[in-house]
Amino acid sequence: MAYDTYLAERVSRFLKDERISYEEKKMMGGLCYMIDDKMCVGIVKNTLMARINPERYEELLTKPGAKEMNFTGRPMKGYIFIEPEGIDLDRDLEYWVRQCLEFNPLAKSSKKKK
Repeated sequence: MAYDTYLAERVSRFLKDERISYEEKKMMGGLCYMIDDKMCVGIVKNTLMARINPERYEELLTKPGAKEMNFTGRPMKGYIFIEPEGIDLDRDLEYWVRQCLEFNPLAKSSKKKK
């Protein structure tokens, strides 16, 4: 299992309940939720990957379960991981997904490959 399918079901259920149109893409060894052709939120193993407003980065890192996202040896500002203890309750997961959804309209989309 490359990613937690139960966590994926919880994220998908929330997005569907909110009537948010999304596309699931398998990437980075996990699952990514694309909204308006932009990476919004994802799952790597049993951890939530949140794309958040970089202006709130330091503040959100203080929340339970939050830690720097570090794939390359240095933190990626605007992206954080939330460990399972920070998203155990549905209200906590919803908080993080809402943070991602709030930033999504401001996020830049990646360049499309031709």
